[in-house]
Amino acid sequence: VTRRYVQNIDHILGPNRDILAPDLGTNAQTMAWMMDAYGQIHGHTPACVTGKPVELGGSDGRESATGRGAVFITTEAVGDIGMVMRDARVVVQGFGNVGSWFARIACEQGCVITAVSDANGGVFNSRGLDVQALSKHVAESGFVAGFPDAEDLTNEELLELECDVLVPAAIDRVINAENAGKVKARLVVEAANHPLTPEADEILANRGILVLPDILVNAGGVVVSYFEWTQNLYQHHWPEERVNTELRQIMSTAYKAVREQANRQQVSMREAALMVGINRVARVVEMRGFVP
Repeated sequence: VTRRYVQNIDHILGPNRDILAPDLGTNAQTMAWMMDAYGQIHGHTPACVTGKPVELGGSDGRESATGRGAVFITTEAVGDIGMVMRDARVVVQGFGNVGSWFARIACEQGCVITAVSDANGGVFNSRGLDVQALSKHVAESGFVAGFPDAEDLTNEELLELECDVLVPAAIDRVINAENAGKVKARLVVEAANHPLTPEADEILANRGILVLPDILVNAGGVVVSYFEWTQNLYQHHWPEERVNTELRQIMSTAYKAVREQANRQQVSMREAALMVGINRVARVVEMRGFVP
């Protein structure tokens, strides 16, 4: 199915046209099939697809990039609201690629991961979960439920836990008008796409809870896809340390630009992120003298 899909849209793909990247329901193997299917028509073209296995021209650090980038953004924001990452109590909804990497990397920075969940429910320990042991448990059982020394809970209950940082890293619209008033976090980090409804956004803003928007938080995966594309074009492989260093710099710069815009215009971080992006495009269009 994957190969046939690529073969039917190959005319709109290419390293200088539209480059494929992984998302929910895909992995490095899927992207390898896509690269191969495109290559059967156009010849070997690794830069047409990102998120590939490293052996096929993928980038070191790509698998963890979205979660890692989200941690970089969270670190910046936590400092701005007078907290520190060390000992910050973090709840993560979703233990797939993004959520699991966020939990691991945040734990390395000293955060206490008190609860995580997947589609079937979650686990909670007020003293903190052993994320490494939990990852092993999930690899063996397929689910977070049943993890020793932790209480089971529902996804709905997880979103209402008292914590410093709440990270929705699963599906969309999980925080809405019905439960936004019950969120007890100081900071909500949108690692998933569109996990808040507009109504929830307004409720949290009125309650003084800072929301970091998805278009800023989860950009790390796209950034490292760009790194992978660049490496493929120049047939050069970057070490993971360089990937992570450059990712941190880009995410930090983006956060500061959005934060400054939010403070200057007295708007939300979401509105500020959109303003920054639109202003950049508008300036380029004006400089080029584009006429539709």
